Amino acid sequence: MATPGRAPLVVSNTTPLIALGEIGLLDVLRQLYGTILLPPSVFGEYQHGRTAHPNQPDLQGMAWILTQQPPVDPLVPTSLDVGERDAIALARAVQATRILIDERVARTFASRLGLTVTGSAGVLVAAKQVGAIALVKPYLDAMIAQGRRISPNIYEQILRQAGE
Repeated sequence: MATPGRAPLVVSNTTPLIALGEIGLLDVLRQLYGTILLPPSVFGEYQHGRTAHPNQPDLQGMAWILTQQPPVDPLVPTSLDVGERDAIALARAVQATRILIDERVARTFASRLGLTVTGSAGVLVAAKQVGAIALVKPYLDAMIAQGRRISPNIYEQILRQAGE
């Protein structure tokens, strides 16, 4: 999908930003992908959520976080949350090399539409592969402790991918 010679474009939904921010790893997105593109709905949802979670990093002023309004995409189901819908539509419109999204139903739709999907746990594995973190397990456990739902099968699969 990516155009040769063009920098990879990565679009994110809200949940990976929150999950990684809660464990102090939001900046690993910049290390892995450079610029992250967000629809305004995702940016707003994240920033609004900071009132309940003041330890979350403020995206305002992060030069590597850009926003862009997505077009209406008739192939993206309206049954999805607005942030998920906008992130998928934006990823399709800009021919993103990857979309960061955690919710299972949205991941399935994004994959069906030809997008490469990575979730928060996949970001942890990638971060370990480039040496940004030493181990995945402590961060995965921290995500679970903070209320992220990861099935035991997926948990084991992630640790196997990470070589742990």
